[in-house]
Amino acid sequence: MTAPRPPANGHNPSGPLAGVRVLALEQAVAGPLCTRHLADLGADVVKIERPGGGDFARRYDTAVKGLSSYFVWLNRGKRSLTLDMKHPAARDILEKLVATSDVVVQNLGPGAIDRLGFAPERLRRDYPALVITSISGYGSGGPYETRKAFDLLLQGETGVIATTGHGDQLAKLGISVGDIGAAVYGVIGTLAALYERRADGQGRLVETSLFDALSEWMGYPAYFTLYGGEPPARAGVRHATVVPYGSYACADGAVLFAVQTEAQWKSFCEIVCGHPEWETDERFNTSAKRRVNRNVLEAMIEEAFSTLPRGEVERRLDAADIPFGAVKEVAEFVAHPQLTARDRWRDVASPAGPLRAIVPPIDLEGMEPNMGAIPDVGDHTDAILADLGYDPEAIAQLREQGAV
Repeated sequence: MTAPRPPANGHNPSGPLAGVRVLALEQAVAGPLCTRHLADLGADVVKIERPGGGDFARRYDTAVKGLSSYFVWLNRGKRSLTLDMKHPAARDILEKLVATSDVVVQNLGPGAIDRLGFAPERLRRDYPALVITSISGYGSGGPYETRKAFDLLLQGETGVIATTGHGDQLAKLGISVGDIGAAVYGVIGTLAALYERRADGQGRLVETSLFDALSEWMGYPAYFTLYGGEPPARAGVRHATVVPYGSYACADGAVLFAVQTEAQWKSFCEIVCGHPEWETDERFNTSAKRRVNRNVLEAMIEEAFSTLPRGEVERRLDAADIPFGAVKEVAEFVAHPQLTARDRWRDVASPAGPLRAIVPPIDLEGMEPNMGAIPDVGDHTDAILADLGYDPEAIAQLREQGAV
């Protein structure tokens, strides 16, 4: 691995990836979330944005004091460089950025990075120590390789939508699970390649895709269908194959719980429902039978709960050592006592002033996450170009030409 570099102009690194530079040729969600995690771990992430408008995710909405909620979520801690990658003068800048980086992460459209002259295979040949991480819709090879893609399409193509909803009513998941999955696998692959580079000095090509991420996550329904002969039924907020598992109505609302073992089933019947005879009922005395007779059983459960307040059902579930929870609205989640008690909020700087941000989900002993500012478009253009050796006059000329 190359020796740690001094702090870049405008970047004060801390954390396990301090000294690692990441060039981010990214847009939308998957690439930006991948590099945001790397930035949280201390990497110096240089984000290339279009002059003027920047990453189009900046314009998804204006919910966060005039800023896009997506962009705020995905781009803290990065340095923003505006660069028209199709401008003749941009080629030299981009080449210098690649030459001074440890990692390149890209999730541009199919073939876009090749057309720019920065194909991963070429970069791998010319910069042997470079880690090149590519995130795509469908992965390299195959008939779908050149298809444009976004999360909804991949939820459909991988069967995620077919598992979601209730009965004949389909539903997509309300968050961008394909993008998130691909981003996280991109982080894992990048970290693995950097770790391996410590031993042999060689970079690696790292690839992941929304399709492959969701294919992995579809393992249970895929195997159930492949070997069971039929897909798991859409069950809304209940489980397709484990019963009882999901949301059940009480006298004043609903409670979530899951009965997953025979010991829990016994406690559920006796302590929660007050019907010990259910335990040995021939219709319900195995997990398979409970699934087959779920309509009857679930109606009996809700009948038993119909006169009980949710608090009482939760008290009984707790006494029976059965996991339970509540269906919270998003605003209730934001105010969740677990987030507050564990100090999971921080203030980060932004063009709109300080904003609250949730602490990333990796806690490393003794290390505060490197939750840097959300950049404005081109915030760091002059500083990054100065790092590359451009003097103020040259930078002004590039700006005049529309290259940056």
